[in-house]
Amino acid sequence: MEKSLKEKLIPFTLAIAVILADQITKAIIVNCIPPYTIGWTIGGDLLRIIHVVNKGVAFSLGSSLSQTFRSLLFSLMPLVIIGVVIGVYFRNNEFNALQRWCICGIVGGGVGNIIDRIFRSSGVVDFIDVKFFGIFGLDRWPTFNVADAAIVVCGIILIVSFILSVKDVKKND
Repeated sequence: MEKSLKEKLIPFTLAIAVILADQITKAIIVNCIPPYTIGWTIGGDLLRIIHVVNKGVAFSLGSSLSQTFRSLLFSLMPLVIIGVVIGVYFRNNEFNALQRWCICGIVGGGVGNIIDRIFRSSGVVDFIDVKFFGIFGLDRWPTFNVADAAIVVCGIILIVSFILSVKDVKKND
């Protein structure tokens, strides 16, 4: 295996880890907490582990669409997007190691939620519920899961790394 291909494949261990952690935690929630109930609280009501399902996407967007349209839109479209991202990932030799790991974390999170959309008729299992202290008018942040957390954290790090890369390029010109 050529070195550059090996360097591109190793970050996929993060994608696999995210998918496994996501699906294992969701299985635990489904088996231990009845739907729409709080299983555990930590720090008073700072963090709650609850069992909810989301038929839409982020913040339940699209949950009112028909089941057929939702299934097509929220399963096929993300699969196509992930396919394009992976294609760009392997063709691009400009991504640094951090960016490659972040992209793979995002892919893992995307696949984790797609698995739910395809194999769970009830929707994507969400279970992390955090108090948000009225920031942005929200008492609680929308409930999320491991896949969502991986997408957001890796996405933020990726964007920051791109911004810093652009600044470095401009500084060196």
